[in-house]
Amino acid sequence: QVQVVESGGGLVQPGGSLRLSCVASGSLFRLYVNSWYRQAPGKQRELVANIRDGDFTNYADSVKGRFTISRDTAKNTVYLQMNNLKPEDTAVYYCNVRLGSQMYWGQGTQVTVSS
Repeated sequence: QVQVVESGGGLVQPGGSLRLSCVASGSLFRLYVNSWYRQAPGKQRELVANIRDGDFTNYADSVKGRFTISRDTAKNTVYLQMNNLKPEDTAVYYCNVRLGSQMYWGQGTQVTVSS
């Protein structure tokens, strides 16, 4: 069982920045595929970005150039740096860990972009 805990959400004005953090337990962290998803009210959950061993990254088109995913294997932590935030980025952001066929989710953290 992998425990996943997110933090760092909040209220920010358009054009502002936030950094989300996600700590995942376990000794195989470097083998995890770490992903951030988000779900806005009335919409399906969507992939925002992911990172895997070798620091290969993938981003949704809507966040390319604005968001950066990274991780610190020494701290079992993955980050999502979000810059130039837009109102349409408002959602609950979820951290996801995949190891083989197993998937684990955090509880989610709310990000609200509003003036």
